[in-house]
Amino acid sequence: MALDLFRRVETRKGLFAVEKVTLIYNLLTSILILFLFQEMDHPVQMLADRAVIAGMTFLLMYLYRLAPCKFSAFVRIAIQMSLLSYWYPDTFEFNRIFSNLDHVFASVEQWMFGGQPAVWFCERFPQMWVSEPFNMGYFFYYPMILLVVVWYFLYRFDLFEKVSFVIVTAFFIYYLIYIFVPVAGPQFYFPAIGSDHVAQGIFPSIGDYFHHHQELLPGPGYEHGFFYNLVESSQQVGERPTAAFPSSHVGMSTVLMIMAWRGSKRLFACLFPFYLLLCGATVYIQAHYLIDSIVGFVSAFGIYILATWMFKRWFAQPMFK
Repeated sequence: MALDLFRRVETRKGLFAVEKVTLIYNLLTSILILFLFQEMDHPVQMLADRAVIAGMTFLLMYLYRLAPCKFSAFVRIAIQMSLLSYWYPDTFEFNRIFSNLDHVFASVEQWMFGGQPAVWFCERFPQMWVSEPFNMGYFFYYPMILLVVVWYFLYRFDLFEKVSFVIVTAFFIYYLIYIFVPVAGPQFYFPAIGSDHVAQGIFPSIGDYFHHHQELLPGPGYEHGFFYNLVESSQQVGERPTAAFPSSHVGMSTVLMIMAWRGSKRLFACLFPFYLLLCGATVYIQAHYLIDSIVGFVSAFGIYILATWMFKRWFAQPMFK
């Protein structure tokens, strides 16, 4: 297959769709920072970061005009998608100033299931043959995003802009929810209240506890496993007590599976086992309550439809020809 990475492509002038939605999210959160300025820890730095991101976006647009080819288009969009690693922990800087809601979600979980599935799951199956596959599935989250995006870039370049827009827009919808619904998940909340309270089904409110505490205790499972340690290392570095409800791991991986199905049944079949393991892992490693994962799955379909509608409404003409 001839990639023709440096083949000149005819595109509309201006920003790509994914860049526009990033600037919209940038602006919305900047306005929120100004409203919450006195309560935030480092609002000046956050505003400065947003100014740099906006400036970089317009600089990339200018540089792209010098060499508009498939490769430079990919780089331009890939940079915006890579910024998701900045925008995710950024949600914590907002929701840490609100009262934590884990006690509500843990209580609902207790009422619905008569206990905590996140505790049952890992306690009943601590064996390596269970722990390692689930941790492998959880770690496969970002490679799954990369595989779907690269597949469309290579095989359906005409849809590349749409796919990148839907993915980034879906992430931003989840991030906006996380800003205003501060839920940390069992891996943060259960250590904060103590195992005795969890065992007794007592879930006290902890207010703004996570404003000053971000400790994440080691996850459950086979501690000597290769994938266990990969997940553990990545969480200790990049995880924050935020983004538990709904599960974006489940929601976004479901969006990706919809795209995989629509693009290539073979790609869908290859990703499907990892998708199932990823969904199960969100509860197994105690990153989410079971209701988080259920709502993540259900919400994915609505968010996919909404993001697709937004793209068709705002960008009726394809960027790439």
